[in-house]
Amino acid sequence: MTQKVSVLVAGSWGTALASVLADNGKEVLLWSRNEEQVVEINEHHTNGRFLKDISLSPSIIATHSLQEAVQDADAIIMVVPSSGMREVASRIRPFLKKDTLIIHATKGFETGTLKRMTEVLADELPEMDSKRFVVLSGPSHAEEVICKMPTTVVVAAEDLEAAEAAQDLLITRYFRVYTNPDVTGVEVGGALKNIIGLGAGLTDGLDFGDNAKAALVTRGLAEITRLGTAMGANPLTFAGLAGIGDLIATCTSKHSRNWRAGNKLAKGILLEDVLKEMGMVVEGVKTTKAAYDLAKRYEVTMPITNELHNVLFEGKSPQLAAGDLMGRVRTHEMEELPMTR
Repeated sequence: MTQKVSVLVAGSWGTALASVLADNGKEVLLWSRNEEQVVEINEHHTNGRFLKDISLSPSIIATHSLQEAVQDADAIIMVVPSSGMREVASRIRPFLKKDTLIIHATKGFETGTLKRMTEVLADELPEMDSKRFVVLSGPSHAEEVICKMPTTVVVAAEDLEAAEAAQDLLITRYFRVYTNPDVTGVEVGGALKNIIGLGAGLTDGLDFGDNAKAALVTRGLAEITRLGTAMGANPLTFAGLAGIGDLIATCTSKHSRNWRAGNKLAKGILLEDVLKEMGMVVEGVKTTKAAYDLAKRYEVTMPITNELHNVLFEGKSPQLAAGDLMGRVRTHEMEELPMTR
């Protein structure tokens, strides 16, 4: 029996995941708020705003109706921006089957509450078993997935059966899926890497060179691990696909929205104008604010995050921020380990 899978929404990543599902023989409904986009996908099998010069499978059906998209769905993949996750989850609640598999692929925190996306879903879908909520993360540019380039990701859920169900749903010859029980770690890694991606774009835009970017990525991973473990994550998760894997992809590729945004900021373009030019959600901006607040909550030191916060929201120049990072008081690389003679 063909499984009905709904993907919300029809941005670049949602469309790429819909393509993976179609290749796996699933009945795919792709939801969009934009009626013109729905017509384009259904009549022309393209999604030109987000994925130029790409032909989509005719088996991907777009809809403007959220009820049509999710009613009787066996699985739903939420690719909603973090700022809209609560609203969309609330809207789909009346139409869900209790055994529907809920997967989200959103890399960010909710502004204000500082909640992870599975926590937001648990708030809005109380009838569902939150242990079965699945998070999908890892190094996965939509532009490469849609072209069937080899990609490897991770899915995490407290319930192993749910994680394996998501794995079976998505795994193909070009899209390899691993499972992980550490939901917190996979969500935190996926969100925080966007901050370091912004920093990498700034570093490249300022022509600081490879040494500086290597240091940024390495010390950025230390910050991600520090906050993640304080929030209850397994530190080993950050050595995997949701940690260093996603960090490498985000910090080294021009496909990365966060890298591109940081690069534009380095050229002196104002943040407001950068976001308008991008025309797509840059999760790293709001995540920087959330991580800055989380660091205070958990009393964790995050100097890179602090300086990026100053650049984004306090008007500090990237050059001065870099200088202040380099001029910090000397410290040990392995902060938590006692130094012995």
